[in-house]
Amino acid sequence: MTTEIHEPDQARLEQTLGQLVVDMGAAMNGALVLIGVDLGLWRALDESGPTTSEQLAARTGLRERYLREWLSAQVASGYLTYEPDNDTFTLSPEHAMALAREDSPVYLAGGLHLISSVYKDRLRITERIRNGEGFGWHEHDPELFVGTEQFFRPGYRANLVDVWLPTLDGVVDKLRAGATVADIGCGHGVSTTLLAQAFPQSTIRGFDYHDGSIARARELAAEEGVDNATFEVASATDFPGSDYDLICYFDCLHDMGDPVGALQYARGALADDGTVMLVEPFARDSLPENLNPVGRMYYAASTVLCTPSSLDQPVALGLGAQAGERRLADVAAEAGFGTFRRATETPFNLVLEARP
Repeated sequence: MTTEIHEPDQARLEQTLGQLVVDMGAAMNGALVLIGVDLGLWRALDESGPTTSEQLAARTGLRERYLREWLSAQVASGYLTYEPDNDTFTLSPEHAMALAREDSPVYLAGGLHLISSVYKDRLRITERIRNGEGFGWHEHDPELFVGTEQFFRPGYRANLVDVWLPTLDGVVDKLRAGATVADIGCGHGVSTTLLAQAFPQSTIRGFDYHDGSIARARELAAEEGVDNATFEVASATDFPGSDYDLICYFDCLHDMGDPVGALQYARGALADDGTVMLVEPFARDSLPENLNPVGRMYYAASTVLCTPSSLDQPVALGLGAQAGERRLADVAAEAGFGTFRRATETPFNLVLEARP
């Protein structure tokens, strides 16, 4: 038997190589973006307007030769503009919102810490994949936890209180009057603290199985002066308390080995008229519908973060970050919830409501 050999199509080959060069440049420049954050370069550019490399060096106290190369890389990446007549580099207001202004609702630079952690863990994850084993969330390089906090924080700040919660039936009124809330898989507690700040009459309890994350959540809440939020080490199927008015899962249900069991446990911990709020990565219900830049990012993250985390736990369902609304509805129904609907969405998230 002979194998037919097809000559490569030259145009498709050039397209493939071009895509790889673009991706390699993006992967390399991701590190430079973080270097710019760490050295205060983005902030300095935002504050100074058009500037030369010499002016930026004087402003930051850094060596000009390094800065010219860094600035040139950012121009090549489309993050800065360059004016050759006066040799100046400019950060536009739009790019500043994404790269320099940490209080911006679209600040994304910090999320590159998440990607950086994947490179650090790559060899260990490769071996787990080779052996068909999971890789627990707690096993990752600590930079992952920083990156997760910084990636999700802007969206939660912009949407959680003013946009998402009002779409849930009667929940805001309960929170204003004084509700009991459980934030499951709270990580560094950004969502927990935001809820506590917005609704001081309510009691907000954050739970996560990772003790390091809980320690950091307590620190951040203390820095914000929050006194109606508490944090405890507990999993999604053994957190304490009952008669919760609201139980939240922010971008974490799909990481769990047994999401059905987690929701079953939540159903038992809810008040009779309680609500479960699921915030999940945005996804349609089929692969072809998710072939876009957001889907690309989430499928990649799911391969090295979300799915390994699930496969490391009992049941190991491996729901994945691109499960989609229909699959999540099936999980909720299997857990015993009678009502399930999409409350709202953003380009990065689905916000889903489940009731008994």
